[in-house]
Amino acid sequence: MGGPGLAVQELSVGYGPVRALRQVSLDVPEGAVVTVLGGNGAGKTTLLRAICRTLSFHGGAVTGGTVSLDGRRIDGVPPDRVVAAGISQVPEGRQVFTRMTVADNLRSGALGATGGRVERAAALRRVHELFPVLADRAQQRAGLLSGGEQQMLAVGRALMAGPRMLLLDEPSLGLAPLMAERIAATIREISAQGTSILLVEQNAALALRLASRAYVLEVGEVTLSGPAAELAASDEVRRRYLGVVDEDAAADAERARASHPALTRWKG
Repeated sequence: MGGPGLAVQELSVGYGPVRALRQVSLDVPEGAVVTVLGGNGAGKTTLLRAICRTLSFHGGAVTGGTVSLDGRRIDGVPPDRVVAAGISQVPEGRQVFTRMTVADNLRSGALGATGGRVERAAALRRVHELFPVLADRAQQRAGLLSGGEQQMLAVGRALMAGPRMLLLDEPSLGLAPLMAERIAATIREISAQGTSILLVEQNAALALRLASRAYVLEVGEVTLSGPAAELAASDEVRRRYLGVVDEDAAADAERARASHPALTRWKG
């Protein structure tokens, strides 16, 4: 791992009187893949919006704490300056421009990025190497792509800005298992190329395989954190997020059912 990367310290967020995040702290070191786990309503998407400075578009506001990239605070700058600083987000639900072509969707991802024509051409080559189907479908409307192809386009669009830090919001959502694994393989490749990744994901098993460190967010607060392998082995995480039941408890329940069979309905 490299330098300091992304640092979120004591971040609190509200939507009017509703507190959505409460003093959340996490770090994404340079070159790392870090995941945030949690159920619906835990505050995962709000966290990414706070980092990208798009909360105001959704009626939210940061009420405390700081966000820094490589030691420089970015919590007070507009969204376009966050992109210029090197952070891009892939939103939940893909949100591609369905009436625009694949090529135009990708071009839109470079808006606000630093660099000129040479850098944009290099970014496009990288995207096409990662997702050859996007080169093949360049002049096709994005709305005609499959769900998996739209997810590829959403990731490719974010990469067009040449980010050093990529924020992924539920990239496997709504995808068939095979396509989700293809997206996971791409995340590994993007990481191997040197891009840091903050991954928000409900598919805990997938996320814990990809990440080196994990945080569990519940009702706006970090309740667990540590190396991803340790959380994957945690009984609490296995029970709540991986669908694994404690083996001893399951055996006890099975013995109880065998020794006390359920009563059958009386027949008159």
